[in-house]
Amino acid sequence: MRILITNDDGINAPGLKVLDTIARALAGPDGEVWTVAPAFEQSGVGHCISYTHPTMIAEMGPRRFAAEGSPADCVLAGLHDVLKDTPPDLVLSGVNRGNNSAENTLYSGTIGGAIEAALQGLPAIALSQYYGPDNAGSDNPFEAAAAHGEAVIRRILAADPPEQDGYRLFYNVNFPPVPGDKVQGTRLAPQGLRRGTYFTVEPQMAPSGRRFLWVRGGDQRAETAPGSDADVNLKGYISVTPMRADLTAQDALETLKDAFS
Repeated sequence: MRILITNDDGINAPGLKVLDTIARALAGPDGEVWTVAPAFEQSGVGHCISYTHPTMIAEMGPRRFAAEGSPADCVLAGLHDVLKDTPPDLVLSGVNRGNNSAENTLYSGTIGGAIEAALQGLPAIALSQYYGPDNAGSDNPFEAAAAHGEAVIRRILAADPPEQDGYRLFYNVNFPPVPGDKVQGTRLAPQGLRRGTYFTVEPQMAPSGRRFLWVRGGDQRAETAPGSDADVNLKGYISVTPMRADLTAQDALETLKDAFS
């Protein structure tokens, strides 16, 4: 198996090292793992692509490249430049430092990398490690992802429908904020919503007298609907959420039909 890996925390991020280990186990001794990751952190860029300016790419080592762009840029670079003659069988994005459950999914560059791979017709899985009091201060906060990542990916690949019309499925996997031996299991879960929790901005004055705004996240332990991704994560379970890039609100098509007939 040939696997392309990327992330949004940057090519030197510890989570990418965890993903590299997972990918090598999946690829096997005769497989290949290729890395095309952002040269610098790209958290929160979503599915952004560098449409109006070029992306510099540099070879950092065998099968290892850094691109000055977003995770989606990195996937494009991997598929149409680095691996243009030998396309990968699978694209993995992560392991993100912090969860991409609930509304975080919509902002995530980690998810953006998986979206781009799916739009290109490839199996794609985004992986993120929830942080919390039980793992944030540990020597290896990615322990849950490292211990269970390979097995979860194998289960997803075994169940992924072989024939898919329209927008291809991709998968959002979030590991709970607990040590590896405290993981309770894996749950198929819909995307949740932390109600009343939003990204905000905090103003700050620079020594030069100029005013800057810092983006701040909301409470990552806020309640979500029972059985949703963030809910099961906080209960110690790995969440697996099948997704598509189609943003159509199918229920509203029927509700609004009379208004536009």
